[in-house]
Amino acid sequence: MKVTIKEVAKEANVSPSTVSRVISDSSQISEETKEKVREAIKRLKYRPNAIARSLANKKSRILGVVLPSEAHDLITSTFFIQAMKGMSSYAQNKKYYITYAFSEDEKTELEYINNFITSNLVDGICLLRARTEDKSIKYLKETQFPFVVIGRPEETEDVLWVDNDNFQATYNLVNELIKKGHKNIAFLGAKKEWNVTKDRFKGFKVACEINGISIQDNNVVMVKEFNEQEGRIGTVRLLEKATPTAIIVEDDVLAFGTLKVLKENNIRNIDVVGFNNNPLDEFQSPSLSSIDINSAELGYYAVKILIDSLENDEKSIDHYIIDTKLVKRESFK
Repeated sequence: MKVTIKEVAKEANVSPSTVSRVISDSSQISEETKEKVREAIKRLKYRPNAIARSLANKKSRILGVVLPSEAHDLITSTFFIQAMKGMSSYAQNKKYYITYAFSEDEKTELEYINNFITSNLVDGICLLRARTEDKSIKYLKETQFPFVVIGRPEETEDVLWVDNDNFQATYNLVNELIKKGHKNIAFLGAKKEWNVTKDRFKGFKVACEINGISIQDNNVVMVKEFNEQEGRIGTVRLLEKATPTAIIVEDDVLAFGTLKVLKENNIRNIDVVGFNNNPLDEFQSPSLSSIDINSAELGYYAVKILIDSLENDEKSIDHYIIDTKLVKRESFK
């Protein structure tokens, strides 16, 4: 049978409120009383209720993470698994807990955020992407509720955020392709309203322009979602209007669709490079080259910067840029 706080109070010959204050390490309780209560807790093997403690301390040590709809397929969307792993790693070290919510769209995302805030059971919120005119970021800023974004917000003032330099990563990738002799490079992306898409496409465009390669509309395709089927659809559309020698695909899961279309049509002279360095890349045919964005580090530093903000009154670092690297496999050697 579960031991109650009243039984601990009776065992230590103090009031239940005193037991509660000892659990929260109140400076108003003497060391002698604290020791007496702690001995009673130990004898009775009492485990304080985490929610009750959070209400008493006005701090839950719980972070709410809102995952976008793309995270539903965690088998292929391994970015989210790795980011969550990084989040959990730092949170555990700091004795914080994480609760997750899967949103279907921007409307449900706002509903989850509102529920997190009004429940008083989370100290801060983490978003895993940034949109153009992002309503969730706007709402969190207006309510002044602590939050962090994995992704570059349009306006970074008063926002905690963590991201890669997606412009530079794609810019460098284009230069790698040009060094190999490519002059007809295509770009396949998704979710054009997401800032990560804008940054990667901008890096692609600027690098081509600086190297004297003109970008035609035929060489750019944007699809709706980050999944393999959309990758297939986008690749078919691309090949119907262009003859690229290399394709930069904004996400590895999209690129899985690209590789399948090329294989089905016996096309072997197009290099393909994706993003995220998905663990499934090496099992593709051919194995997929990819930009490793260090997803676990993105999650780790997102939670770090949020917890640092929650625990420090003084303003500290407000963003981190995580390094990327090109991992070459059979699709681009």
